[in-house]
Amino acid sequence: MKTKKKMKNSIRHISERRILFLTFLLLLSCYGCETDDEQTVAMFTTNLVLAEEFDTDGIPNAEVWGYDIGTGPNGDGWGNQELQYYTDRTDNVTVQNGVLLITAKEEPFEGASYTSARLLTKDLFEQRYGRFEARIRLPFGQGIWPAFWMLGADIDENPWPAAGEIDIMEYRGQEPTKILGSVHGPGYSAGAAISKEFNLENDRFDTGFHIFGIEWGPEFVNFYVDDMLYNQITPEDVTGPWVFDKPFFILINVAVGGTFVGAPNEETVFPQTMLIDYVRVYENTNTN
Repeated sequence: MKTKKKMKNSIRHISERRILFLTFLLLLSCYGCETDDEQTVAMFTTNLVLAEEFDTDGIPNAEVWGYDIGTGPNGDGWGNQELQYYTDRTDNVTVQNGVLLITAKEEPFEGASYTSARLLTKDLFEQRYGRFEARIRLPFGQGIWPAFWMLGADIDENPWPAAGEIDIMEYRGQEPTKILGSVHGPGYSAGAAISKEFNLENDRFDTGFHIFGIEWGPEFVNFYVDDMLYNQITPEDVTGPWVFDKPFFILINVAVGGTFVGAPNEETVFPQTMLIDYVRVYENTNTN
């Protein structure tokens, strides 16, 4: 983990530099991923507008983070048949030693067999366009489903998927070398989401920290792992309306079970914890 001095130097370096995206194929050559023949790249400067560094032990910053509680508004596992009950207890979500910890536990609670936490910035921090990133070490195990993602801020008026969803990082605990970056919208949601997988070679996402991020502008969402561009989605790629032209809010959670990952099995070890070193958001000075 970074010291405070190193973290501040990192923030200053990123916020002051002009971010230049190199060609798609060159960036991906380090990881050996398959690529498309043509990709649009972008160049712009950014201003740091949110820096959650988790330097204060205890509960997460209440001026930025709220919580989803329970098993979903319809009691259906948040629409995905997930098995956990989300809480705001320190057993499931706390800040310690400069890191936000989200812990999934196997325990009977309010009729569920597991507990965990889901944090969100709805009504507290919402932004259109920019760079959104987090430095995270992921958990591991069959049925463990962590995510760092975003939803359209108008979701109360335009229920999912009409509001739009951007999955910056989604991960199956039983596949510790793979993550996905996706968008969901009207006509391209759930199993029909526009998505691409990133494979980490000679390493695992549960053994160290990695930076997951997007660069988002009016006509594109670019997906990164450790600043390596591996996917770009544009209006031409989606099979319905492009709904990524308005403010979105951030969510971070660890689900247990559900249609995406399946249920835990006898080899799944609990508790499982996702460690978040920081969450940072930059504003694009030329696209707002």
